[in-house]
Amino acid sequence: MGDLYALDFDGVLCDSCGETAISAVKAAKVRWPDLFVTVDSSLEDWIVDQMHIVRPVVETGYETLLLVRLLLEMRIPSLRKSSVAEGLTVEGILDNWFNIKPVIMEAWSENRDELVDLFGKVRDEWMEKDLATWVGANRLYPGVSDALKFASSQLYIVTTKQGRFADALLRELAGITIPPERIYGLGTGPKVEVLKKLQKQPEHQGLTLHFVEDRLATLKNVIKEPELDGWNLYLGDWGYNTQKEREEAATYSRIHLLQLSDFSKKLK
Repeated sequence: MGDLYALDFDGVLCDSCGETAISAVKAAKVRWPDLFVTVDSSLEDWIVDQMHIVRPVVETGYETLLLVRLLLEMRIPSLRKSSVAEGLTVEGILDNWFNIKPVIMEAWSENRDELVDLFGKVRDEWMEKDLATWVGANRLYPGVSDALKFASSQLYIVTTKQGRFADALLRELAGITIPPERIYGLGTGPKVEVLKKLQKQPEHQGLTLHFVEDRLATLKNVIKEPELDGWNLYLGDWGYNTQKEREEAATYSRIHLLQLSDFSKKLK
């Protein structure tokens, strides 16, 4: 009958880590100007470098603002407003972000929706002002562009990124337009709910269902839902995950570890 692929965007199709880190620093300066007034370009570069290391913990873009501030507090003790930063390392963030996040949100009196809006606004402004450098700070993984262009399967994008940014990058970097009704972005509900919706659609009956993701936590959420037992699950080993997570993924019979070259072949 054919195949349906639900594809995550960041860490599966697109390496957006550079752009995300730079946008997060820009947004953090707007959100907490007093803290960033003393930050020089070398400290900024250090933060951007560290953001590449901690990227696997990020589920939704706004969290990158929190990470930027946390890294700053780790580096400069006099700026600390949260006890969490004391003695914390990037390894500590990788191991424990799930527990750290609510503590710093409370310590800094932060609001999720306001951070989401600000992060989107900063990206919009960068795109409007200088689309070429915004696009250039992102890259599609090797082979992805052709794989998407020549795919014989039905493709859906299921991402926590705001849909308009995924759409812009696919157009600019791959030269393809995926219809808006096939892009499920931030605000369309949790990924497990999107997968349930996709499998129920009459036109998808009889298709073999595949979900490609780079976050192990997301795949574990899918496994918890008996209703989603029909999906073939893949962890892209080229994305934002750690060796430890890839080893854990290998212990789940439902999860296939996927390499980039195999991914491109699958879509064709």
